[in-house]
Amino acid sequence: MIENELLFLGLLKDGPKHGYEIKRLIEEDFSRFVGLNIKSIYYPLKKMEQLGLINKEQDRSGNYPEKHVYSLTPKGEEIFEHLITESFLSIKRPYFDIDLSLYFLQYVDRAIARRQLRGRMLFLKKIIRQIEGVRAETDPAKKHLHIILEHNLDLVAAELKSVQKLVGILDGPEQL
Repeated sequence: MIENELLFLGLLKDGPKHGYEIKRLIEEDFSRFVGLNIKSIYYPLKKMEQLGLINKEQDRSGNYPEKHVYSLTPKGEEIFEHLITESFLSIKRPYFDIDLSLYFLQYVDRAIARRQLRGRMLFLKKIIRQIEGVRAETDPAKKHLHIILEHNLDLVAAELKSVQKLVGILDGPEQL
């Protein structure tokens, strides 16, 4: 829930927002830069309202149905400051899906492993192109978003280098 709280409180830092606006920001903007998967926005918003972190008010414009508008409370501001400061120090050892396959690599035919790893390299190169495309479309004035994209490029490049090295090992006579 901590990541959700940081996300929602951060999105409300700019000012009150309708639930639909929050959902749109997450789907169309936020998800391009940060790998959080949010299934529902209303459950976390309800929990944060119960905790006194946000307010929910009714809003009606013209003949449109009523919408809920969410805004930060002073307690929400305080919690946001705490969470964002702490998140800089939150480090977990990365685990990659491929690690499970590599654990049992000695049981895989080398030719099959090389083919699959070369396919992975193509996929990683595609991801690099996608990130570079997002970077090209991102407003240069939004330096914080470019920092995220550069970080992602560095990580994918490191993964690509590691897979290339592994293919080199599989091309050699070494026992696994």
